[in-house]
Amino acid sequence: MATLTFDSLNPATGEVVGTHPKQDATAVREAVGRAEEAAAWWTALGPAGRRRRLLDYKAVLAGRLRELAALVHQETGKPVGDAALELVLTITHLDWAARNADKVLRRRRVRTGMIGVNLEATLEYLPLGVVGVIGPWNYPVFTPMGSIAYALAAGNAVVFKPSELTPGVGVRLAELFAESVPERPVFQAVTGLGETGAALAADPRVRKIAFTGSTATAKRVMAACAQNLTPIVAECGGKDAFIVDADADVRAAADACLWGALSNAGQTCVGVERVYVVDAVYEPFMRELSERVASVKAGQDYGPITMPGQLDIIRRHIDDAVKSGRAVTGGPGSVRAPYVDPVIVEDVPEDSPAVREETFGPTITVRRTRDAREALELANASAYGLAGTVFSRNTRRARELARLMRSGMTAINSVISFAGVPSLPFGGVGDSGFGRIHGADGLREFARPKAVARQRFALPGMNLTSFTRRPEELERLIRIVTFLHGRRKR
Repeated sequence: MATLTFDSLNPATGEVVGTHPKQDATAVREAVGRAEEAAAWWTALGPAGRRRRLLDYKAVLAGRLRELAALVHQETGKPVGDAALELVLTITHLDWAARNADKVLRRRRVRTGMIGVNLEATLEYLPLGVVGVIGPWNYPVFTPMGSIAYALAAGNAVVFKPSELTPGVGVRLAELFAESVPERPVFQAVTGLGETGAALAADPRVRKIAFTGSTATAKRVMAACAQNLTPIVAECGGKDAFIVDADADVRAAADACLWGALSNAGQTCVGVERVYVVDAVYEPFMRELSERVASVKAGQDYGPITMPGQLDIIRRHIDDAVKSGRAVTGGPGSVRAPYVDPVIVEDVPEDSPAVREETFGPTITVRRTRDAREALELANASAYGLAGTVFSRNTRRARELARLMRSGMTAINSVISFAGVPSLPFGGVGDSGFGRIHGADGLREFARPKAVARQRFALPGMNLTSFTRRPEELERLIRIVTFLHGRRKR
């Protein structure tokens, strides 16, 4: 029987980039079985053995950076330079995960408190086993590797289902890993459509799923995981806000805003979609934004819309926005498949789909606000809560706005800068998902805490966990606790 296949296409030209098998549930089960065996070997290597191999993998990726960037360009359409930047960030995170896993996860002693004065308590984080990763197409290296690298560093084996739009990238990442770790299939890629990902999520031997995609799809993946109580870390969509305070550097803010909104054709989960500008700087900011956007060209500065079906959503949002707001740049005619020219619309009502729903295109809505407080309230009035940006020269106010922004990450006087800091966790709240990748939290996300308490000596006259316990022993304990904790603080 012939194996069913599918093609990955260059979204800019429609040319076939590669042909890949549609791996069914049987193929996925076999991959998970191989991963289960490989996980035991990978765990047994210990932190030092895994670190050495992961750093070697990092070197292999760095040596193939141009090759991988070209493949990302072909399958997503993004400029080669942007693809190279994605690879650079990936390599930086892989290096951090490899070098810090032991320090974050190793066994350590913890305080026992008064009740446990005779105990020694330790905490460590142990590998889960097999981790399934279901990746996206918009950043087909950086985003899934935020789970893969940290899961591997934590001692797990990984089965990766890349997006059906960018399967070649996922397959190549696994092939290059095998150059560094030829002994066992510790990192495998399985290709296919939604059924392949569903089979991975439903396998009871998969101890955790890391998913990146839409909120609606995340709910379906969670339903599959629920059958086996498989935990999931979900990084879903975003509708990220950009706040420009009254004392902001408007030139720098406009420059960052455009990059955050238009790079990768706006197909960035932590990209800028909603802009709130304090009245005092609204006019100069809009002049700067309008002047700068005139020089940004679809097909040159950013690529096409990678997923054809997204064009309908982008078109619907633009149509609605220009009916109720005022187009500053672009409009319905900006959609010329597979490209979308920059679109900026101001005064769009907050209940508009262009403001409430994720657009995932090179569009911005801009609104004037009385002050930064109103801007923050509007920014937080969203079901999503992934990331955001604050521009202000007042460091204290900027930090406070960033802290109060309902998001997993916030950048100050920069855009998406948190993604380049490996020690910072990455993830959202609300409809943007839960769980974290990157940083120490990302390592712990792919490990299970193991607590151990060892009695060092018996407490004289205090054998509390025994049927031979005497009433006076319990009375002694009650008096001690009352003395230590019974006084109210005012």
